[in-house]
Amino acid sequence: MPLSISSPAGRTAGKARPAQKREHEKSEYIVGEINAFIAIRDELLAEAEEVKTASKLDSLLIANNFVESCLTPAKSPYDVQFLPEPAAKRERKRCDDVKRRIENLRDQLHLH
Repeated sequence: MPLSISSPAGRTAGKARPAQKREHEKSEYIVGEINAFIAIRDELLAEAEEVKTASKLDSLLIANNFVESCLTPAKSPYDVQFLPEPAAKRERKRCDDVKRRIENLRDQLHLH
């Protein structure tokens, strides 16, 4: 009975594509989650602008801080788990805008 010897390169070459596919799918999933957090933050902003209570502003601030924490580039091995830099840069600017809006809403709340 003949023995066959396969090279390690032959065994891993077939596995590289599925691993790359899994990483791409994981990256898409993470981006989707970050976008969901952004949508929640935006909904809280709309509610806070309408209702203007301290608890709504506190919830909005927490959500905005969480979104902001999701926008920093991850370090290895989590480097595929963040938004692409152009989108992250845009959202960091929006986080700053939301912070300013929160301060304006707090000022309005204290005037009443």
